[in-house]
Amino acid sequence: MNNTKKIILSIVIILTIIFIGAGIYTQNIPRRLYPGEILEYEGQDLSSINDFRENSIRGPQTINVSSYSLAITGLVNDTIEYTYDDILNNFQKYQKVTTLNCVEGWSVTILWEGFLLEEILDNADISPESIVVIFRAYDGYSTSLPLDYIKNQDILLAYKMNNIVLPPERGFPFQLVSESKYGYKWIKWITEIELSTDADFKGYWETRGFSNDADIE
Repeated sequence: MNNTKKIILSIVIILTIIFIGAGIYTQNIPRRLYPGEILEYEGQDLSSINDFRENSIRGPQTINVSSYSLAITGLVNDTIEYTYDDILNNFQKYQKVTTLNCVEGWSVTILWEGFLLEEILDNADISPESIVVIFRAYDGYSTSLPLDYIKNQDILLAYKMNNIVLPPERGFPFQLVSESKYGYKWIKWITEIELSTDADFKGYWETRGFSNDADIE
């Protein structure tokens, strides 16, 4: 056996050992339990919260709900700051099974429960010239969506998934359910929603080359 074959064989053996070791390590990582989580809804199988991959820009955020507020700003006639309880107690709740598709190639199908974003925005009396909704998060993340998309698609501001309140790592207190859009539009830990005319606004990943439309083909 010449030296080249020996090197190739050694590399194959090393990679095999690494993959086996990684598999054993992954199997031994404890999976968090979410008491009360449902994995089936009206005959449809749901993904588990454990099926999500952690890919936020600064890691999972923990928000103190007692000091939390959600600000509705920009081109509205009434700038509003909602507490968590304000939203839970004053808006109709809705449920929808929707799939999140990540640009990394994985997806999850979840039963989301929350509030129609359109109803929350209408309460602030949106100015007629508003065409874009800009979202900002506790960790500095940002993204945007057309106002017409939010109105036409019945977009939810979710506070529950699979029948349990959003865990901190999944966006508590609120995550946007941006159906038919890639996962980088599903902003978590939302703290501000701004109405704007800036159709060219680009959020965190959009300024790094990702499509501003984020449409799933």
